[in-house]
Amino acid sequence: MKLTEKEIEIVELLEKHARLPIDTMAKMVSLSVSEVEDIIKKLEEAKVIVQYATIVDWRKVDGHEGVTAMIDVKVTPKRGVGFDEVAERIYRFPEVKSVYLMSGAYDLSVVIEGRSMSEIAHFVSEKLSTLDSVISTTTHFILKKYKHDGTVFEQGDQDRRIVVAP
Repeated sequence: MKLTEKEIEIVELLEKHARLPIDTMAKMVSLSVSEVEDIIKKLEEAKVIVQYATIVDWRKVDGHEGVTAMIDVKVTPKRGVGFDEVAERIYRFPEVKSVYLMSGAYDLSVVIEGRSMSEIAHFVSEKLSTLDSVISTTTHFILKKYKHDGTVFEQGDQDRRIVVAP
């Protein structure tokens, strides 16, 4: 789908500030509120705008730290469907947040979230590694998130705190 310059401006604004009021956006792109609303509706219907998301710094929520892992996966592609079939089988697992086809030493990059390292290890050994097309996996645990989707996370006192048991 070819977008006009104004449509691209609106998409870029929404990508950075999804909660930006329509009237503010209209002023920024020199269009009326109804024109901006129509453009957004058109882009949502065409699935150019897929979803509005929120980035949460879970480190700031007690009891919700969780663990994120990036898993490099080597697979054997299937004749006629390539990597798509195995990627679909992987992204259907609820633990899986993202799946990417990669160039280089491995084929797929899988991002998953769990409550603990052992939960992720269980996912890799019992679910991911047992898929027919999967040849091997390498798991990398995220130790600290500095920036995500263009958003820099605060690096304040919380990152340096020492918890002393009572």
